Amino acid sequence: MLKGIVLKMRSNLLMNSFWGVLANLTQNIFFSIFFVLIARNYNEIDFSSYILANTVYGLVLAFSSLGLGQWFVRALIDKEDKEALIYQFFKLQCIIGIFFYGINIALAFILYKDPLIRQLCVIIGLNIIFDNIIYVIKHINIAQLDQKTTFLIQTIESLFKFMLGCVIVIFPISMILLVLIIILLRFLTLNIFLHIGTNYPLKLSNFISAKIDFNTFKTIVIKNWPFIVIGSISVLFWKMGNILISNFLNLSAVAHYEISFKLFSIAEVIPVIVSASIFPVLMKKLKEDKNEAMLYYKKIFLGYTLYGCLTFSFIYSFSDQIIPLLFGTKYILTVNFCKEMFLTMLVFPTAILQANLMIALHLEKVDMLLNIFSLILNLCISLLGLYFIKSITVINISILISFTIFHILQDYVLIKKRFISLKSTILFYVFIGVSMSIFYVGSKVWLPFLLFLFFWIILLSAVYYYFFYYLKKNEPVSAI
Repeated sequence: MLKGIVLKMRSNLLMNSFWGVLANLTQNIFFSIFFVLIARNYNEIDFSSYILANTVYGLVLAFSSLGLGQWFVRALIDKEDKEALIYQFFKLQCIIGIFFYGINIALAFILYKDPLIRQLCVIIGLNIIFDNIIYVIKHINIAQLDQKTTFLIQTIESLFKFMLGCVIVIFPISMILLVLIIILLRFLTLNIFLHIGTNYPLKLSNFISAKIDFNTFKTIVIKNWPFIVIGSISVLFWKMGNILISNFLNLSAVAHYEISFKLFSIAEVIPVIVSASIFPVLMKKLKEDKNEAMLYYKKIFLGYTLYGCLTFSFIYSFSDQIIPLLFGTKYILTVNFCKEMFLTMLVFPTAILQANLMIALHLEKVDMLLNIFSLILNLCISLLGLYFIKSITVINISILISFTIFHILQDYVLIKKRFISLKSTILFYVFIGVSMSIFYVGSKVWLPFLLFLFFWIILLSAVYYYFFYYLKKNEPVSAI
């Protein structure tokens, strides 16, 4: 019987992972097309205003749930009176959502004087309340290992947005009307979640009668504050660029930055999704055999390194054609800024992997401190640089520097803990520096397509020989 339960849990986990990956990819495709259609069909001022309103909303949203999802899942599994807990959490998230919606409006009026941006912030900010309610349903499904419904509804929502994007191509509408329709679609999604999003029957009378103990709420928030920090730093790190650009530069610069980040976020999806699958495997291997775990880690690290180099070289080679094709010739200046941002992709995937390793080694507090330091460093470099040089390049270089130092600090911690070696760390930076320098020099004399093709044929052949032949014969299994 126990064996059957374990097999069922494994099956559920695999199916959840499958639906998660499939839904994530599908949603990214639909949302990206919607983003492209907005960029092409609205002028730079309207498009930038839309981006800034979403930036404010995204920043506030990072804090609005208070990171209580993991607490709720644990409590829902352990508590006998599950229905009472669910309605308490619903009411709590609604109250918190309304409070943070007020913060969203206040922040919009503090940061921006433009009437259009303020209006868009007021409308788009309503999503915070909707998101907090949906947040509860998502975590009910997580506790039940029944996320298929969540993923399906989110995919339907992304399809709605895609269809809206197609409509505005045929029937142009104002930006205000567009975001009002987006909110209506979001409200429709909320109702779908409430009616079919979970197996628990949801009743308005139970929601109204639910009681919240303030002292209990305060205790829960205090215990879970690290989740708030960890969950918000990533959002702050990237969204901060838009806010700084909008205050130091012009609205057109916001559009250039956001388009670059949109392409970057598409590229980062693969290592983020893969990391979610790697993490439990890595933890299991660390418990069973450290040497085997380190060899497994080394293989994944090499794959992440190659992926970072691949995405950068691809954007460097083809962004001159891709960006004008997708977004129109009015964003031709975005090309160089996009290439600058993708320099960070050289260290981004392996930084994610090293963060996973640190958490697997129960070094999550150290990882949190490194993230905070990286955020502060990024802010300081950006402010100092923008004071002297009014350019998006300052933001991109600031991100690159802070991420690289973050990576180096991760290296230091892991070397000190004897989980990686100084030799392998130096080889990583030498490999990236030499290979990408060769690629850059080659780009000056070769056609982009031919250079990209032959460079990667030669590089992958060399890596395959080194890793699968030379390394196995000359290096012990335990080496990192």
